[in-house]
Amino acid sequence: QVQLVESGGGLVQAGGSLRLSCAASGRIFSSYAMAWFRQAPGKEREFVARISRSGGGTNYADSVKGRFIISRDNAKNTVYLQMNSLKPEDTAVYYCAAASVLVPGPGDYDYWGQGTQVTVSS
Repeated sequence: QVQLVESGGGLVQAGGSLRLSCAASGRIFSSYAMAWFRQAPGKEREFVARISRSGGGTNYADSVKGRFIISRDNAKNTVYLQMNSLKPEDTAVYYCAAASVLVPGPGDYDYWGQGTQVTVSS
């Protein structure tokens, strides 16, 4: 079992930055690929970014590529999402997720956090 707790959300003006954190406890953190997803009101949950177990591989949704950076610190059991040049359309609840498979697809995540709200004002 893995418990995930997100933090760092809040209200920011367009063009600003936020850094989300997701602290994990339970099983060995480095055994899991990690990802961030988001869900805006009235929309389906969507993939944002993914990072491999070692941190050496990352993938991003086209909508955030060049603006967001996912990273992890396995010694601290934490994954981060640095969000820069934020836009109003980035407003959503952001969730971190953990997957035990080596290269997870969107449906392969075993554990989810409770989410943290990010609101970007125009």
